[in-house]
Amino acid sequence: MNSALERLASLPLGTRMVIRYRIDGGLTDALGELTERDGVSATLATRTGHVTIQYDDVQLAKAVPPPPARRARQVRQ
Repeated sequence: MNSALERLASLPLGTRMVIRYRIDGGLTDALGELTERDGVSATLATRTGHVTIQYDDVQLAKAVPPPPARRARQVRQ
């Protein structure tokens, strides 16, 4: 098992993470909360919906910190 899959298997559900994985024509990233994991895939809840990624396609996986707090909008006078 590669280190990305070991890391993915060890992280608890609910962890915010990024996974780089293979698609036709290259690689892409998914950033979101780990919601499901089974013997062949993992699912992340991203801003645009749920993304299910097959373990065979995973290149990198790591936990990431929560997003920064939104800054208050400044009104110019």
